[in-house]
This record gives sequence, structure tokens and C-alpha cells, in this order.
Amino acid sequence: MSSVRLNVENQRKYFNSNVTKPLEFRMEQLKKLKELVISNQQKIIDALKADLKKSEVEAYISEIGLVLKEINYTLKHLKKWQKPKRMPTPWSLKPGSAKIISEPYGVTLIISPWNYPFQLAIAPAIGAMAAGNTIVLKPSELATQTEKLLAEMINSNFDSQYFCVITGGKDVGQELLKQKFDFIFFTGSTAVGKIVMSAAAENLTPVCLELGGKSPCIIDESANLEVAARRVIWGKFFNAGQTCIAPDYLYVHESIKTTFLSLLKKNIRKFYGENEFKSNDYGKIISKDHFDRIYKLIEGSKILYGGDQNKEAQFISPTLLEVSSWDEKIMQEEIFGPALPILSYTDIDEVISVVKSKDRPLALYIFSTNNLQIDKVLNELSFGGGSVNDCLIHFSSTEIPVGGVGASGMGRYHGKYTFDTFTHQKAILTKSYFFDLDLRYPPYTEKKFNLMKKFLK
Repeated sequence: MSSVRLNVENQRKYFNSNVTKPLEFRMEQLKKLKELVISNQQKIIDALKADLKKSEVEAYISEIGLVLKEINYTLKHLKKWQKPKRMPTPWSLKPGSAKIISEPYGVTLIISPWNYPFQLAIAPAIGAMAAGNTIVLKPSELATQTEKLLAEMINSNFDSQYFCVITGGKDVGQELLKQKFDFIFFTGSTAVGKIVMSAAAENLTPVCLELGGKSPCIIDESANLEVAARRVIWGKFFNAGQTCIAPDYLYVHESIKTTFLSLLKKNIRKFYGENEFKSNDYGKIISKDHFDRIYKLIEGSKILYGGDQNKEAQFISPTLLEVSSWDEKIMQEEIFGPALPILSYTDIDEVISVVKSKDRPLALYIFSTNNLQIDKVLNELSFGGGSVNDCLIHFSSTEIPVGGVGASGMGRYHGKYTFDTFTHQKAILTKSYFFDLDLRYPPYTEKKFNLMKKFLK
């Protein structure tokens, strides 16, 4: 028996012992996780710098801070979330009462990506723990130092029958997907998401898929251009563009395109200096293979700004591109890197028509002060989530869900939504012995049938 299979079987035995279900146990484990994050804060920062050249500020606000925020929010509300919820009972089913019990799925698998290797591994685990599941976590092997640290933190402090990290490459991931889990949470590319979903289907295992896609950003003629340019540059080049909800391309109204382009260039220089390679606030590409993929997408495009590269250092400077057609290479797939294609438009209906013809994206952003135009875009286009007059920030809220639709994913998480995602909602109707109508029992007469139809209206 493989070690992977043995680990999953041990977790199933542990879960079936019911030890993970009491509220006290869940709270205790979450508090332990919180203390581990706090006590290992500098190690996490160092690992993220080694893997992605993240600055201390970027590492804290996008990884450590968000995780601590999620844990604190969950600890504050978990007692209320896990209580059975009383539901209305139709008069035709009285005397009786109805409730929903939130029960854990069981043994869960979390497969996390490399771009936010700490936060996107631990954030879903918080919900899995809160719901009372056991957890097998498979972090990305590309973020080598963070993967090593996650294994050290979790495997040294939690019972492996409850929560463990399994490291390794593609072969380990394939072996994990052969096992029978009760729920799978995957964050990554659409292509790998299809593989995960196909493997899950073998055991009819429910999944949450947090994928990606080409997320549009629209700048209309009424936007505050100074603020919009700052926020677009921040959102696009945060983590060197390696963010699944980053603006993948801009649609800029023709009347303000020249002005807006100059503001974009100004803010790149302001944020990262004349030589971004030397900036302490600008990251690197995760691997040479990923570098090659991005550089091939940029190759042949009309560069408006940037385009500098250094393969050995895994560096590509913030790059602005002019695009005239969706046939160009840069528009054929999600970029997931520091290149921003810019298209112009004159009629918002043109933009809506084009975006509708593509796969539904994970995010969408519109910068505008025209409420009619904002409502038109939000109501006519389907996408996972987004922001009006900002980028990325919707991801940081514990009150609203994050999740895709169609090719950008399925399921949702953050705050209570993570708890709900890792929970089966079990419906219970309790009937009294006091009153038992003969109406529902055979033999069925015409009189009974007519009365039933009245009851069921």
C-alpha cells in the first residue's frame, strides 16, 4: 500500500471516530494554526522572498495578513455557523419542525498553487478545519521554499491523521487524485482543473475549482484617470502579474486612450523606478519555464512600454502592449505575468459583445462614474466577481465570496462561504406522533385525491 493511500485511510478512520466534530476541537485547532502563523511569520516572509521575490509588505498583506484575518473571523463566528438552523415548516407537514444540520464532508484534499503559495494553501484549510473535516494539503512544488515550510509547520504540529502536508511533483498529485476523498478543493489553471474534476467524477466526489481566465478591465471616458491608472498598475503588477484575478487586458475608451497611457507609464516609474529589476517592491517570475511561456506571448507584440527581460534572474519588466486584434498571441490565453495588452473602443456594446463571446472570466473591473454604464456592464456580463473603480480588493473581504463561473471555476469561499463549501447541509424534518392523517395512506379514493391536491397547492 502506498504511503499516500495509507495516509488517506488513516484520516478516514480518524474522521469516523468523530473526534473532529465537537466545536471545542475545531476552535482549538484553529487557534493552534493562528499561533503557528504568528510564530513563523518571518520564515514565511523569507520563503516567499526566495520563491517569488515578494517584498515584506506584499508578503504580509497578500498572504500572512489575509490568513490571520480569515482565522480571526472564523473563530469569532464559528459557534453560530455550526449550530443547526431552524427552518419554516409548511402547514401541510405540521405538526412537525424542520432544521438544517451543517456536517463535515469527511476527508478532504486541498491542492494549492504557487503564485500565493502560503495564503491559497491555508485559507481553504481554515474552512475545512472549521467545518470539522480532516485535511490532506498538496502545495505546489514550484514554490519550493514555501512548500518546505508548509510541510514543516503542519506536519510537526498536527496529528497526520487530522491535517498533513504531502509534498512532491506531478506524480504525487496524480497518486492523490486516485484516492477516494469526500471533497476536493483545487486552485490552479483551467486545464488542470479539468483533470481534477475528471478524477473526482470517478468517485462522485464534490469539488470546488478556483481557476482563472482572461479578466477584462474597462476604462470609460468618465473615469477618474489619475486614480484609475494607479489602481490598474498596482493590481496588474502586484506579484509581477502572477495573480489569477489580475486585469488580463484593458479596454480603454478611444477618447482618453493617449492620456491614460501616459498615466500608466508614469505610475510604473513611480512605483518601481526607472530600473524595475533593482526595485525591492517588484517580484520575479516563478520559474524559467513560466518565463519562457510569458516571453513567447509578448514576442511579436507592439510594446508601448517595458519589455525588458533577464531569464537567469526570471525577470520581465512591467510591459504595456498595444493590441489591435484578438488574433494576436497575447490574447489567446491567460497571461499570468507582467504584460498588459491595451485595446481601444468607442461603444460599450462592442466591448460587451466581445467579452460575451469568450469564456466567462474569474474577475471583471470597470472604472467609471457613469452609473448607467456600470449597471449595464455588471448586468449583461457574467463573471466570477470584481470591483468597480478598483482592482483585486474584492478578494480581501471576508463578507463576500470569491469564486468563478463556467471555465473560471465553480464553488466559492472566504469567510462563512469557506465553511459552507466544506460542509454538507443535511435537511431534517421531525414529525410528531400526535396527529396522523389517514389521507396519505392507501387505499386512495377520489375524495382523498382531491383533498391532497388542495394540500399541495
